[in-house]
Amino acid sequence: MLDFTTYIGLFSAAFIAATIFPMQSEAILVGLILSNRFSVVLLVLVASVGNTMGAAVNWLLGRGVERYRDSRWFPLKRDKLERAQRWYHRYGKWSLLVSWIPVVGDAVTVAAGVMREPLPTFLVLVFIGKALRYTVLAAATLSMI
Repeated sequence: MLDFTTYIGLFSAAFIAATIFPMQSEAILVGLILSNRFSVVLLVLVASVGNTMGAAVNWLLGRGVERYRDSRWFPLKRDKLERAQRWYHRYGKWSLLVSWIPVVGDAVTVAAGVMREPLPTFLVLVFIGKALRYTVLAAATLSMI
């Protein structure tokens, strides 16, 4: 059964959760899986794509951070961004595989933009990490049923 509004809602929640705005998409995914009304594979795919696209917003923010880094509204404090840059410098593009970790992941995706990681590489690595996280969450949820 395809209920586009449900999938759009999950995509939106996953998108927002990956940006600098506080949001939890995991609870929504678990609830939809537990409803037993939707394809688990499609739910995981939609959440993974939405979360990856939200991370791309952070990458874009990182690309333009030099202009705005000291603005009051900028979401990452200088020390947090510098710590993420050091992490990114140390582990390189592979750090994007853990971009799903709360707080740290957002900073790593911004740092990837600052460090000029090519967008295609960024998208592939972030998608892999986020898809693995949602897959593990889905598997854990299904094992409880």
